Amino acid sequence: MNQSLTSPITDATVFTVSALNSLARELLEECFPAVTVEGEISNLSMPASGHWYLTLKDNSAQIRCAMFRNRNMSVRFRPANGMQVSVRGKLSLYEGRGDYQLILDSMADAGAGALQKAFEALKQKLFEEGLFDSGSKKNLPEHCRHVAVITSPTGAVIRDILSVFQRRYAGMQVTVLPVAVQGAEAVPAIL
Repeated sequence: MNQSLTSPITDATVFTVSALNSLARELLEECFPAVTVEGEISNLSMPASGHWYLTLKDNSAQIRCAMFRNRNMSVRFRPANGMQVSVRGKLSLYEGRGDYQLILDSMADAGAGALQKAFEALKQKLFEEGLFDSGSKKNLPEHCRHVAVITSPTGAVIRDILSVFQRRYAGMQVTVLPVAVQGAEAVPAIL
């Protein structure tokens, strides 16, 4: 079914996935043709095509972004993960995957990112406590037969860990010690 923004949509309207994504992209681009957003860069990718792909995030949310080569050539600094930036662009939707994204027209350096600063501060604190001191580290045994994993027993992480052990160390005994890994109870449970 070919639906447009001007056609009425009813409960009986049936969309193809392509038509729905196309309509959603049109709506986003019409409602948000130019927005300025400030956030911290993560997952920065600069493939040979010259386009830039990144995630812009703050303390509680993130959005995928794309900055095409013809636009990023005007950026006068080298973006990096952890950098705080102010970007301007239009909200869109990559129809092939149904991913909501921001197509960037410009980018300005807004200083070091808060998340990166917090990470560096924590790293420095742990360094000062001696937790990175190589003299305090114990060598791992050369041949382990039993490994304990402290994590959620229902998350994707444990499935990945067990899969790797099965492939690489099929005889290894793995014990899962179940704990909450999110929320207020996570830290005391893990400790």
